[in-house]
Amino acid sequence: MTLSRLTENLTALGEKPFRAKQMYQWMHEKLAGGFEEMTNLSGQLREKCALKYTYTMPEVVQVQESQIDGTKKFLFRLADGNVVESVWMKYKHGNSVCISSQVGCRMGCRFCASTLGGLERSLLPSEMLEQVYSIQRITGERVSNVVVMGIGEPLDNYENLLTFLEILTDENGLNISQRSVTVSTCGIVPRMRQLADEKLQITLALSLHGTTDEKRRRLMPIANKYSIDELMEACAYYFKQTGRRITFEYSLVGGVNDSEEDAEQLAALARPLVCHVNLIPVNPVRERGYTDPTGMQVRAFRERLEKNKVNVTVRREMGRDIDGACGQLRNRYAGTVKAGDDNAPDR
Repeated sequence: MTLSRLTENLTALGEKPFRAKQMYQWMHEKLAGGFEEMTNLSGQLREKCALKYTYTMPEVVQVQESQIDGTKKFLFRLADGNVVESVWMKYKHGNSVCISSQVGCRMGCRFCASTLGGLERSLLPSEMLEQVYSIQRITGERVSNVVVMGIGEPLDNYENLLTFLEILTDENGLNISQRSVTVSTCGIVPRMRQLADEKLQITLALSLHGTTDEKRRRLMPIANKYSIDELMEACAYYFKQTGRRITFEYSLVGGVNDSEEDAEQLAALARPLVCHVNLIPVNPVRERGYTDPTGMQVRAFRERLEKNKVNVTVRREMGRDIDGACGQLRNRYAGTVKAGDDNAPDR
């Protein structure tokens, strides 16, 4: 609940409004693990809330830590038994957490492990928040940047996403700056425009991955509904409404979208916009058969963009040795549980 909604609920229970702020701080600032930890609230109120409300606390099923860079990947089990992934990454500028917004995904992007089982359901705001909170409790370190780029399509869970963003950036909670939050989308044009009208200061990252409608349709089924021209217009509208630079996420798939011609076409799309291109050597997904390009191909692609005066970076590969691609850990876990593997984590 947002603070205003929590205040309404507790007032309806006969409590003073300041109790809502106390409870809100316990949940979103002190990161309490349950009502029983809220020691400045009466026992009666805590018991009443425990009976009336659900307090979201996912169970940590598995933690993988990269021996290369210290990146940690978490598998969380939700109250209904579904599992989602989150990733903790340590940078010089601070700690970033990449969270999931849905259990599974229905977008069907060909190179993504998250879509293999389809969509189970969308996550509640509390289930998105708790990925951040749990990781902060476990690591004992503050999270300074949040990326909604894990399992799921955030704009396919639009209302819950907005509530999550409101609570995450609330000065009464973790108070993470909107400018330190990135939301990724595969390109749901009406929602991109709707998000622009919210005039938030978050970064919008568009998963482009193809420079023509034909090539994009081969990789991303959403391209059958929205053309690249529509996407570029939505990007320009987002910048006009928010003043925030768009990021193009471009996964380089060996032999599919990493040619010199692709780089020239990407530059032509990027130049008219105030945007940044983030090149991502694709994490190989066994079930899809796609492979990552060579280091030489990645460098050549980047240099071609730079010659066209496009702002570009190559995403630093983190956690490659721990089921790096989004959805891989969840899929492997689901497979062991389904098979009744004796080594699968206890349910």
